[in-house]
Amino acid sequence: MKTTSLETLSISQSPGLLDARKQDGLDPLSSIGDLFDLPPDLVYLDGNSLGAMPAVVPEKIQEAVTEGWRTGLIRSWNDRDWHILPLTLGNRLAPLMGANAGEVLVVDSTSINLFKTLSAALEMRPDRTEIVSERDNFPSDLHIIQGAITHFYPQHKLVEGKESDESILELIGPSTAVVTLTQVSYRTGLIRDMERITKEAHRAGALVIWDLAHTLGAVPVDLNAADVDFAVGCTYKYLNAGPGGPAYLFVADRHITDAVNPLTGWQAHADPFSFDTHFKPASNIDKFRCGTPGVLSYIALESSLDIFEMVDMETIRKKSKRLTTLFVDLVESFCNGYPLQLASPRDSNQRGSQVSFSHTDGWPIMQALIAHGVIGDFRAPDLLRFGFAPLYTRYEDVWLAASMLAHILESECWKDPAYTTPKLVT
Repeated sequence: MKTTSLETLSISQSPGLLDARKQDGLDPLSSIGDLFDLPPDLVYLDGNSLGAMPAVVPEKIQEAVTEGWRTGLIRSWNDRDWHILPLTLGNRLAPLMGANAGEVLVVDSTSINLFKTLSAALEMRPDRTEIVSERDNFPSDLHIIQGAITHFYPQHKLVEGKESDESILELIGPSTAVVTLTQVSYRTGLIRDMERITKEAHRAGALVIWDLAHTLGAVPVDLNAADVDFAVGCTYKYLNAGPGGPAYLFVADRHITDAVNPLTGWQAHADPFSFDTHFKPASNIDKFRCGTPGVLSYIALESSLDIFEMVDMETIRKKSKRLTTLFVDLVESFCNGYPLQLASPRDSNQRGSQVSFSHTDGWPIMQALIAHGVIGDFRAPDLLRFGFAPLYTRYEDVWLAASMLAHILESECWKDPAYTTPKLVT
């Protein structure tokens, strides 16, 4: 069986590889990539699932552990402002999503934050009974909606549209309480028209919740310009906050007073350290806190935000579109004749920072790619998914990945039984 390696491809004198390297030399973000610590022998195209580590993170965490925890001990909650990290980091995150200070809180997980904002929105529309979402939405979002209906809102029902915006708009009507969607599809990378859907939902009297998990850090978004009510998302994808990094929620300032957090933990109290046993909610975004924040999990996010504050989202988006377009072009050129089908929008303006191809043997093909040093991921039933994080993904990476995919298909090494074994995490 003919084999090759990333090293072999890297020393090639292919005009395409040389052109990719030329583009890297002209890339205004090229120096930013040096601020991340990635193994040199890998092409990492899975930043849409778990972002790369900022190089300073080990040092920052070590300092927080030895000086903040070991030495400062409980004093660090005040001396290091640990207690207010959910708000201070929320304020730093806010500009990336077109929000104002005081509208974003970094807490909990995306699923928990969706439950909190969904419950708040439903309580604000008590005379309506329908929740509109998408049948191919990220499963956890649908599970949260289903659980909320089963256990707390049995009079409500979930109405599911398809991937197209039109199929969602057709479902919005006088019974719609909430429309909750992911702006960028985790499967195909399709970008929904946030402004249009939000406007139509409001026209019908409904509220909207946007999941920005595959948006923030890769695609510009302006929640206030689109008049969005609520939003949620995670920080461990394009925001590089590490595995299980804290999530965030957005509540438009106009709703802060009326929106009620159903998880009334002590951190959401107006004066949590009074230890008042009768709950009185905070009057600001802190009302959507619940329990004690996991401080150490915030350290990587702080380091990543330091990097994002050095760049602008338009530059990131411009590179994102170039990277994904180049990948589509190269794959369709190098892999012509193999049964790969582009599952993502062809128009880069309609596509987030990922590209998905379908193949009936997608799982073993992706496992073979990973074994050969190109890391993407697989989404059932047949999607090979590749994420492009503009802060550190190089044009050379794109060429190497497409070339390796062509080798995997040509050599048929993916048929090796070693690549067919299921794994717990895909």
